[in-house]
Amino acid sequence: MEITHILPAIFALLLLLYALFRIASPRSAAHLTNKTLPPEAAGRLPLIGHLHKLSATEPTHITLAKMADAYGPIFTLRLGMNTALVVSSWEIARECFTTNDRIFASRSKVVASELLGYNYAALGISPYGPYWRKVRKLATLELLTNHRLEQLQHIRICEVQNSIKKLYELCADSRNKGSGGKVRVEMRTWFGDVSLNTIFRMVVGNRFSAVFEGSGAEQYREALRAFFELFGAFVPSDSFSCLSWLDLGGHKKAMNKTAKVLDEMLSKWIKEHREKKKNWGEGGVETEEQDFMDAMLSAVDDDGGLCGFDADTITKATCLSMMLGGYTTMIATTWALSLLLNNQETLKKAQLELDEKVGTSRQVKEADLKNLIYFQAIVKETLRLYPAAPLLIPHESIEDCMVSGYHIPARTRLLVNVQKLQKDPLVWEDPCEFRPERFLTNDTKFDMQGQNMQLMPFGKGRRMCPGMSFALQLVHLTLASLLHEFEIDRLSEELLDMEEGFGFIIFRKTPLEIVLSPVCRIKFMINFKIKSGTINKNIV
Repeated sequence: MEITHILPAIFALLLLLYALFRIASPRSAAHLTNKTLPPEAAGRLPLIGHLHKLSATEPTHITLAKMADAYGPIFTLRLGMNTALVVSSWEIARECFTTNDRIFASRSKVVASELLGYNYAALGISPYGPYWRKVRKLATLELLTNHRLEQLQHIRICEVQNSIKKLYELCADSRNKGSGGKVRVEMRTWFGDVSLNTIFRMVVGNRFSAVFEGSGAEQYREALRAFFELFGAFVPSDSFSCLSWLDLGGHKKAMNKTAKVLDEMLSKWIKEHREKKKNWGEGGVETEEQDFMDAMLSAVDDDGGLCGFDADTITKATCLSMMLGGYTTMIATTWALSLLLNNQETLKKAQLELDEKVGTSRQVKEADLKNLIYFQAIVKETLRLYPAAPLLIPHESIEDCMVSGYHIPARTRLLVNVQKLQKDPLVWEDPCEFRPERFLTNDTKFDMQGQNMQLMPFGKGRRMCPGMSFALQLVHLTLASLLHEFEIDRLSEELLDMEEGFGFIIFRKTPLEIVLSPVCRIKFMINFKIKSGTINKNIV
């Protein structure tokens, strides 16, 4: 058939699809029933809707924040065949996650959730229903309750101390080479190692660095990072289901590759844990401390699977969710240190508080953290300005509802711009400035527990992050230990670049390289290292 005959047919098909799209759209249905819909952003084009408005040169949450300035705190976008409700106000978010919490408790079925999340089995992205409720209950009881976290606190403490020790050893080597004990360190990797080693020990019983040392650790580290980047990528078939047979942009290929790497890692551990369980049955010591994977395998095996998923799939998907959640603590500590390095007076105040509350003869303990009021304010201010996920994982309405007086049809995607609502000038004075002191006065009531919607970096409602307590404990202990034991500075007088990268969670666009040296006043470290024979006395 000649091309001149094909083109009119394609054009006619597109017109038919557009007509059907218009008839089936929620806005058209609402017009027929006289229901008031939220305002829609200007500039919608046929078929693609507002997709052309989403910039390829800046993160989506920044683009949506600019649109909120133009269209208000609640508006809709057409993303191909889908409608998205964008919320940038804490009052409206409160209505979504209280009055309408059950209605917005589900997730959209997107390609990333299918290919990277074990066909929607991963906890954070699974649809609302019996499966999600069961798995969330298991994860919370076996790993994330305050009681369980207290039982596992020795892991957090050990991993932070081991990482601090490595920094001391780097400084000792530098001293011996005539560099004065100062050393250049890329802190994003260092924070990542602390987070990964801690969460991996809790989930599978082995440190990340120990398991993969010399055998492709970087491959798995990159796979974890790619998971978040791919989740934030635009996949055409998510907006146009008719294109599901295509892989425009190659995202499906990249997702399958990343999923394969992560699945191989998890399958290996499943096999090891099952063998260990057999040994217990043959007279092994079953009183040995069980890790999260052990607990999941026992619980799910007893149930014989759940909602169509086999026990191995459920265990791998849930363990992966916990690992990824732990990985996000690296994001918070990296942003916090970046802000402190660009605000030297705040850094000095934090170190002064540590000297006063902890002293100069011992390390920071978890029991000290509750007394570090200014330090807690620094972490709060960091999470206000740079929440790990500035756009919460999209929710989806399971039925019609009303939000802020507007009719919201079923299957509307909800995008809550947390970073934008946490910079509301009606709530925060000079909202874009890094000012931890704000939490020492009128704003001390904001506790990040979800009670105050003006500060909700971990979300709110049924789908609120269940790992919040763990994340805060690890962030506080890691950062406080680092500031207490080292002098830290930028590589140059120039302020650090605070540009945000792309993805579902927001990394610094550039690595965080700093110069650090031991604090001379900490005498306990000299004695500890001399006795262990791992450090030169002259380091301090």
